[in-house]
Amino acid sequence: MSRVLMRGNEAIAEAAIRAGLKCYFCYPITPQGELVEYMARELPKRGGVFLQAESEVAAINMVYGAAAAGVRTMTSSSSPGISLKQEGISYLAGSRLPAVIVNMMRGGPGLGNIAPAQGDYFQATKGGGHGDYHLIVLAPSTVPEAAQLVMLAFDLADRYRVPTMILADGMLGQMMEPVELPAPVDESSVPEKPWALTGAKGRPPNVVLSFDLEPQKLKEMNLVLQETYREIEKNEVRWEEVNTEDAELLLVAYGTMGRIAKTVVRLAREEGIKAGLLRPISLWPFPYGPIRRLAERIPTVLTVELSAGQMWEDVRLAVEGRAKTPLYGELGGVVPTPREILSEVKKHASS
Repeated sequence: MSRVLMRGNEAIAEAAIRAGLKCYFCYPITPQGELVEYMARELPKRGGVFLQAESEVAAINMVYGAAAAGVRTMTSSSSPGISLKQEGISYLAGSRLPAVIVNMMRGGPGLGNIAPAQGDYFQATKGGGHGDYHLIVLAPSTVPEAAQLVMLAFDLADRYRVPTMILADGMLGQMMEPVELPAPVDESSVPEKPWALTGAKGRPPNVVLSFDLEPQKLKEMNLVLQETYREIEKNEVRWEEVNTEDAELLLVAYGTMGRIAKTVVRLAREEGIKAGLLRPISLWPFPYGPIRRLAERIPTVLTVELSAGQMWEDVRLAVEGRAKTPLYGELGGVVPTPREILSEVKKHASS
């Protein structure tokens, strides 16, 4: 393991290369430009393919082609760029093709701005494209965790044949922290893909597609996907708890807001407020069960996010009326300070 000071975008790129990435396709957009630059500089030197496509639509369809050929492949973008990739992401899901997609979220809707935001939660977790599908969605809160989750994302994508998204934001992409980079994966440890389009000499040809004109057959394809999603929900829920043992108020926050919420918990406890934090790491599958169990004994569950309440909907589904569920949401790329959130905590702790 090597420990280096890296920007979030660069750490994600380096971790992807060490995970066995062979093909990276992109179209540049702020605030993930450093990720593209790092890939352009490093991936070809290490045996991979870097290609800046003519558009986001072209990039995601190149990912489809590389994934169908059985290699580890990835793209990255930021909010409006990810919107343009949604049709291709749906095709990846429908074809059961593993790939990794990185979204460094920015303010929206529309062109918005380049400040950090979390307004793409619905798009990521509810299926931004058409059809009944899910992505595995992982949300890091630190640069070291981002590197770890990228390695995991490739493994999960291959294990379940499901596209996997790293959902972060411009703050995480731009900040610098010490990172312990894992050793490169042993190529022999990457799962074999007998379904891939690698030529058919000596075996029947493979077919990779996301459609069937016969409704009953398409239904059966969908049922296979749904069975896979249930298995993922059973095995891949990830979260972190901080000071929940005696908490009387629970914060739920993810990504960069999750790291800010840790400071809020510390400040609240310094003032005698027994606050705790549950930080979802997997946004899909979402940690409904852990939140539900905590809501059985904690009277207030405060959601903190950089959106108008998108994750809040899942928190309320988890709580199911067991506790009060207020929201603290910021919009447009505004990032609240710990003291501003603490004021909201005090208001609900005293109510």
